[in-house]
Amino acid sequence: MKSNPRFIISGGGTGGHIYPAIAIGNALKEKYPDASFLFVGAQDKMEMQKVPQAGFQIEGLWISGIQRKLTVDNLKFPLKLVSSLWKSRKIVKRFKPDVVIGTGGFASGAVLQVANSMNIPTLVQEQNSYPGITNKLLSKKAAVICVAYPELERFFPSEKIILTGNPVRSDLLNTADKRAEALQFFNLDPNKKTLVVLGGSLGARKINQLLAANKNWLLEQNIQILWQCGKFYFEEYAQHAQTDGVQVLSFIDRMDLVYAAADLIISRSGASSVSELALVGKPTIFIPSPNVAEDHQTKNAKAIVDQGGAVLLREATLEETFQPAIKEIVNNTAHAMSLGANFKKLALPNATTDIVSQIEQIIKNIK
Repeated sequence: MKSNPRFIISGGGTGGHIYPAIAIGNALKEKYPDASFLFVGAQDKMEMQKVPQAGFQIEGLWISGIQRKLTVDNLKFPLKLVSSLWKSRKIVKRFKPDVVIGTGGFASGAVLQVANSMNIPTLVQEQNSYPGITNKLLSKKAAVICVAYPELERFFPSEKIILTGNPVRSDLLNTADKRAEALQFFNLDPNKKTLVVLGGSLGARKINQLLAANKNWLLEQNIQILWQCGKFYFEEYAQHAQTDGVQVLSFIDRMDLVYAAADLIISRSGASSVSELALVGKPTIFIPSPNVAEDHQTKNAKAIVDQGGAVLLREATLEETFQPAIKEIVNNTAHAMSLGANFKKLALPNATTDIVSQIEQIIKNIK
């Protein structure tokens, strides 16, 4: 078996694609200390900063998604697609990877398509309960498809599917042991319930508006708030932190401590968030973003709600549904515990190891 394999890893556009890619890269580096790595992303997206910060080399493609409305970017899409396929071919020919791994995003689609056409083994890591069109197309020639949800045979060839879960940060595996540290770190009152609000690294306008409108009501329920509003919205909402019992954060470095402190969580339902929250096993209210491709977030949330593991509130009906949902969790301990326990049952904590095992198998099969 090769001790110094060469890996191209591609995924980006959002943290949900980037962090799993980095987690897989780190685990492969541990397994193969002499391996060579190259990440490929979209040239103007956050992976161009995050991947080098994690210690990996990255090259960018001129590619972006299709907007739902007519824009100049949409008109450029065919040109961007041709450009990204051409550059991907150059990269693959030059780097000569043994395996190409894709965690989603348009850059990933271009690189894996080229690798497939050159008969280089590919692994697709599908994070969502409802796959996007790119991964459906790539799956036909992929060696293995690692998925985070069961019953995806209607989208992918069943003989290639391995249920692994999504890679998540290892520091989230033991958050229950960190509660005292978390309360001290955030200077929280142990006699109050702590609501953690997560809008993603960029933030979520509708969730921020909801919190601003309901802040005083929440405080009246003896709830203290850790509110991650996102970097785009921090200036707009920072003044709410002047109220006792409310902390407004642009970005969270210690997610393990935030989860450890939480009694109740409000979150978007991107694939990575759902996988992290399953490990944590706290009562969760999902407010899916309606603005993502193929309504992935609603489908991800529904997959958990159907197993009794979370509550789903739609943006359009928040005014009527928000306060009753909060009251039901805060005032009904049995309901809260049931939500957390059912969610935790769905966790797949060995995802990264299981994905690396599949990559190892591909390498063993290379002649």
